Amino acid sequence: MRRIVLFIATSLDGYIAGKDGNTDWLFTEGDYGYKDFYKSIDTTLMGHNTFEYITQFGRFPYSNKENYVFSRKKRDPGIFPVEFVFGDVAEFTEKLKARKGKNIWLVGGGQINSILLNANLIDRMIISIHPVALGQGIPLFKDESLKKLQFNLVKHEVFKKGLVQLTYDNS
Repeated sequence: MRRIVLFIATSLDGYIAGKDGNTDWLFTEGDYGYKDFYKSIDTTLMGHNTFEYITQFGRFPYSNKENYVFSRKKRDPGIFPVEFVFGDVAEFTEKLKARKGKNIWLVGGGQINSILLNANLIDRMIISIHPVALGQGIPLFKDESLKKLQFNLVKHEVFKKGLVQLTYDNS
């Protein structure tokens, strides 16, 4: 069965983006395992706000993948190679996991992360913690009523600039 992998960066205080959605605090020099990870997936999942943020730069970075965007409002994907999903997030994701293929990247954001975590559908988390505190912003998990789930640390790596990358598997 395919695995859902949350591959994401966060600040020390648990934010995946600043208050206005910016990510200018992220380290952009260095790969941090991204290329190898990207080869291991054939599908992306993301929330509507994450999609909107990504597309403001013009070129869609995941064009060679199957892409699903969870949204509450009907929308035309326009030039972007995505399919909008309007139903139950967990139910759709369970069916997607059961199909043949490579792993599935949960791109984010915080609300989708919370829904899939509460549904126990995240199989692996690769979290790159940047040595910056933002004070406020978009949290890694947006739901305050998260279920308690146990993950096992399977790998950790420390990079020269102070970034720490932690890989956890769902037990």
